[in-house]
Amino acid sequence: MNYILHDGQLQDQLLPFTYTRPVADIRIGIETIREKWEDFLQAKTSTKTREHLSVLWPLDEGSENIFIDASYLPTKQLVDKVTGLKPGQVVLYNQIVVAYCCEKGQSLDLDQFESIQYRDEEPIRVEHTWDIFTKNKEAIKADFDRITAGRSSRPIPEGCAVINAEQVFIEEGAKVLFSSLNAEDGPIYIGKDSLVMEGSRIRGPFALCEGSIVKMGAKIYSGTTVGPFCKIGGEVNNSVLFGFSNKGHDGFLGNSVLGEWCNIGADSNTSNLKNNYAEVRLWDYAAQSFAKTGLQFCGLIMGDHSKCGINTMFNTGTVVGVSANVFGTGFPRNYIPSYSWGGNAGFTTYQTKKALDTARAMMGRRNLELTQEETDVLMAVFEQTASFRRD
Repeated sequence: MNYILHDGQLQDQLLPFTYTRPVADIRIGIETIREKWEDFLQAKTSTKTREHLSVLWPLDEGSENIFIDASYLPTKQLVDKVTGLKPGQVVLYNQIVVAYCCEKGQSLDLDQFESIQYRDEEPIRVEHTWDIFTKNKEAIKADFDRITAGRSSRPIPEGCAVINAEQVFIEEGAKVLFSSLNAEDGPIYIGKDSLVMEGSRIRGPFALCEGSIVKMGAKIYSGTTVGPFCKIGGEVNNSVLFGFSNKGHDGFLGNSVLGEWCNIGADSNTSNLKNNYAEVRLWDYAAQSFAKTGLQFCGLIMGDHSKCGINTMFNTGTVVGVSANVFGTGFPRNYIPSYSWGGNAGFTTYQTKKALDTARAMMGRRNLELTQEETDVLMAVFEQTASFRRD
């Protein structure tokens, strides 16, 4: 069977991250949603996504296809329902389409398709950007159990203080030096070729992915995922970094999500709680206004390739788009459009040549090249977000 992960109806609710990736490539827990599905399915997937992303994530249709809403995280019970589908059948959870099977060129028709109800445990679904951190603890635990099942961890090095060592897993090539690992409330996963420097204090659930570094003396609280090839330091609580991003210095990051190729300047801080303890509102791209989150704790949502200078202060519930450059004293506004340049004193348009030069320079430091296809995606985002910028 040919499996296709599609963006579903939530792609606008997951901006700015879905400007530059399909829903399937959002990281939550240890892996991306796509990596989870492909592991369960033991099969490669293709993608139905926005037109400007389809060059990097093309759609590959077979004669028979199962389309899966990528906002749902897989479980064994859900995957059993999905893999058992035949053409003309659809899996529903609370009357919402999770997956359906059809022949090439056939469209979903709920009046004609046979409905199969999914009534097992409630699946994790990423419906809003803040779900990425609020549901991250649960996702780490599920990924940890699956990834480590039947495998043995590398020994925990001498000199480390450990609580509940059975819930600590260290991959090949990883190093943990004279640090505190507390897995009493959830597992700690240390990925391949990663490094935890001296004096770090980590509470699970926590995931450090391949090639990433926890800097000396870092304080990492539960519910945090550090994606591949990141650097993390200072104080971090319940936050997710997708990959190739840096928050390497002192300063606080809490209840936040950073995309790829982001950089947080030294001594920058995010507020994750309003002074009056009121509910946090976040910028809603679809409504073009601020929407209620139902959360008391919510920090920074930052899209790919965005940066901030040293001593930047982010207000509670700040949303930063793609390729923004934020700097200066005081609090900038709590919605910063893509390709914005400035801070509290005001913003101008971050010209694409300078933004792309910065992207190339940062990627070059990791021996990676900004491809023409990736450049085209970033240029498409610049055009799509023009109405949000005001010079």
